[in-house]
Amino acid sequence: MEATTAKGPDGRFERERAEGTSTPPTVSAMTVADPAPLGLAAFALTTFVLSFFNAKIVAAGGEPVVLGLALAYGGLAQILAGMWEFRNNNTFGATAFTSFGAFWLSLWAFDEFFAHSIPKSAMGAALGLYLVSWGVFTTYMWVASLRTSVAVSLVFFLLAITFALLGVGNWTTTSGLIRAGGYVGIATAVVAWYASFAGVTNSTFGRTILPVRPLMRG
Repeated sequence: MEATTAKGPDGRFERERAEGTSTPPTVSAMTVADPAPLGLAAFALTTFVLSFFNAKIVAAGGEPVVLGLALAYGGLAQILAGMWEFRNNNTFGATAFTSFGAFWLSLWAFDEFFAHSIPKSAMGAALGLYLVSWGVFTTYMWVASLRTSVAVSLVFFLLAITFALLGVGNWTTTSGLIRAGGYVGIATAVVAWYASFAGVTNSTFGRTILPVRPLMRG
């Protein structure tokens, strides 16, 4: 997130260079704002609130408050960030934000429309499979993140652990693992918030205020 100008992207998710063309970028392409701080903030806030319930810090009766966040902020806002990352020619950011936006929308849709049709005896295994599958996706995105920044890579590393704990915990109905997943989820959200905070602040100030430590590239 090393900013070089006040208006440009902060460099956390670098754009991929176009090959096979000598055509210079258009003015509109050069002035697209960096959508990554928005996507990270949307992910962080929604994850933070849900993780408090998973960790049993807050009574389970309040869980419906997560649904509005999952629909509007974690879902729609992240998908918009992903679409803007496509516009920025950023495969990693586009894949990450669009996918996790869809994750939150699917979680909202599941709770609203489909959860009631699953027998209680099958719910744990169903949720476990769902979460473990997202853990697989997050793990290979973590591998790809090793060429972004330390902050972003740490988000994916912690998130992969979160999905593993929640997935296995639900599959085996082990409340201790679910609670542990909640605490790791809180840590994940805090790191994502930091990365978002750094992106906004570094871009606004036009210099590095909050470092994210870009990882070396081959």
